[in-house]
Amino acid sequence: MNFEFKVKKIEQSRIAEVDFNHLAFGKTFTDHYFCADYIDGKWQNMCILPLEPMAMHPASSVLHYGQSIFEGLKAEVNPAGKPLLFRPDKNAERFEISANRMALPVVPQELFMKAITELIKIDQAWIPQGIEGSSLYIRPFLFGNDPVLGVKVGDHFKFVVIIGPAGVYYSEPVNVLIQNEYVRAFPGGTGFAKAAGNYAATLHPVLEAKKKGYEQILWTDGFEHKYFQEIGTMNIFFVINNILITPSLEEGTILPGVTRDSILKLAKHLGIKTEERKISVDELLEAYKKKTLQDMFGAGTAAVVYPINSFGYLDVNYPLHEIADRTISSKLKEELIGIKMGTKPDIFGWTVEVN
Repeated sequence: MNFEFKVKKIEQSRIAEVDFNHLAFGKTFTDHYFCADYIDGKWQNMCILPLEPMAMHPASSVLHYGQSIFEGLKAEVNPAGKPLLFRPDKNAERFEISANRMALPVVPQELFMKAITELIKIDQAWIPQGIEGSSLYIRPFLFGNDPVLGVKVGDHFKFVVIIGPAGVYYSEPVNVLIQNEYVRAFPGGTGFAKAAGNYAATLHPVLEAKKKGYEQILWTDGFEHKYFQEIGTMNIFFVINNILITPSLEEGTILPGVTRDSILKLAKHLGIKTEERKISVDELLEAYKKKTLQDMFGAGTAAVVYPINSFGYLDVNYPLHEIADRTISSKLKEELIGIKMGTKPDIFGWTVEVN
């Protein structure tokens, strides 16, 4: 398919205003953004424009019924100075799956990729270089835009991509609270989709967790609060008896993370035994008690591989800093970042260079 973009560049770049040595996550954006409209059954009005607020009708369906999905991926700069994307095809694939679940029109992979790469070409100077933990964060999103009140599948939709230099998501190892009251996802729901509503529903429980000293929630199933699902911002991994364990995707309640999949493939390549299966709160507590629990960490695009400092359950805190052996997670993080940065061989063919 031939997707022609209209490009209008900003008159004066804002890049000189940015302190690249002190970047927060998700607060700084580049000079331009991409947008396209889905009208009359096809994608049109494809533009790269100077970044500015978007006008929306007060009755736009996304504001009332939450019909919205998004993705998150990063660009790094390799030693040759070329921008590298990490497995963008997987993000495009998940974007399509999420769109289908939320009754949104599919964005063709060619359009998804072209929107991102053309935007990066224009704003390539914004990619942080030589700053540990920093990268160019890329946020494609898609939402219903019909100016009509009524719960129904609409006719107008908008696809947008914004990008910006970002620092680390978490500055310290994370403390997580095992949730035994609220529920993130049920089988048959939208847990596997990167839908905006999934995250909105977690905000109040996270606020409650923060009052208890925890940065995030480790979600459990909605029937028994017995089996782990994921952390609100990351997939969860455990190392028990030198086995890398993560909850399986079979029930459709867990986001199929690109970093999650990459860690599993990388671990198998490195000879680390892996298991995708149900893992219960009881099994975790027993492993902690017997000192066979060696590590817990989260994994996601924003956080990459991030250590869990402690977990809380039923008003008891279980610290990990004294018993944790981070050998496996540290090795996986080192290898993964090396591939993303182009400093280690890309044996899986995961990276895409933006020429």
